Amino acid sequence: MALEGSLKDFGLADILQLIYFQRKTGALSLDGKMDKVKLFFIDGNIVGAESKRRIEDNRLGKILLKKGFIKEEALKAVLEEQRSSGIRLGTALIQRGLVEKEKVQEIINAQITETVVQLFGWKQGTYEFLTQGVPQDKELPFSLDTQHLLMEGLRIVDELSAIKDRLTLDTLFRRTAADSSGLNSEEKEILDLVDGESDVSTIIDLAGKDNYEVSKALLALLEKGFIESAAVAPVISAREVPAAEKAPAAFLGYLPYLAVAASLILSFVIVFIQKDETMKVHAAAKTVDELRFSIERYRLRHAAYPQTLDELTDRKDPWGQPYLYSVSANSFALRSAGPDMTQGTKDDIF
Repeated sequence: MALEGSLKDFGLADILQLIYFQRKTGALSLDGKMDKVKLFFIDGNIVGAESKRRIEDNRLGKILLKKGFIKEEALKAVLEEQRSSGIRLGTALIQRGLVEKEKVQEIINAQITETVVQLFGWKQGTYEFLTQGVPQDKELPFSLDTQHLLMEGLRIVDELSAIKDRLTLDTLFRRTAADSSGLNSEEKEILDLVDGESDVSTIIDLAGKDNYEVSKALLALLEKGFIESAAVAPVISAREVPAAEKAPAAFLGYLPYLAVAASLILSFVIVFIQKDETMKVHAAAKTVDELRFSIERYRLRHAAYPQTLDELTDRKDPWGQPYLYSVSANSFALRSAGPDMTQGTKDDIF
């Protein structure tokens, strides 16, 4: 079953703790205004990350190139082959002996860490965790300790809180025409990494320095007029066409047919739901899973399980009965009595 909700109600730190302590395996999808990110877990630890804005292979190639670990011609050749083979860039480079495995792993580690850390700044958005099998790259096995990353992320966010209104890990900068002759060596080094395409997190990867140091240097360059913000387009769906722009006349001709079809479908659905007990069992199982998540969230916030379920919800199961809950010092039990509404029988739903 899916565990889902709003980041306003349940922040990333709470979500990661829950996944870590329950040793879950699956995928956590986070959908925000500026990005869509998916984190993969095995036994509670992070083993991969995908970002709509931060394409891993693109960033890996750019960093390897700028660090001088690979020549541009060799990179282009591998990228061309990769289009047909489908092999991940890091794996392809290692297989061809172009880059050492340790260097690729170090960069990927930093990339995934930065991808996760920038999520701590999200105050709005939605999340959904699905339990599922997660394959691992045999050539580049990877695992980050979620608890360690959680502490590191909170530390970095705390350090960056003083300058978060000026820049974030997602911020893009481009250089201005200002003369850079008066800059110190550290500022010049960071300025050389500003290209209008690399966001702050990528610049941090390239610089190989602490997040806070690089962010302060970028802020100094911004205040001195050597760089300026470059706008980033949000990751959004296609624009919804207002009703006034649609062609109502053409649509109206189909209304009688749609009405008949809708009536038939609605009648079928109503009869199906009323008669099919399986639907109720499925709904009860889904609610039990959601309530388990809420109970664990309560424990994380209050260091103890709720004494009664009334502290969280007054929901009833599909047969109109309260969900059955009991708690001990270190665990809890939760179930629905099921269709026969009798606790302890074979149709109880856990």
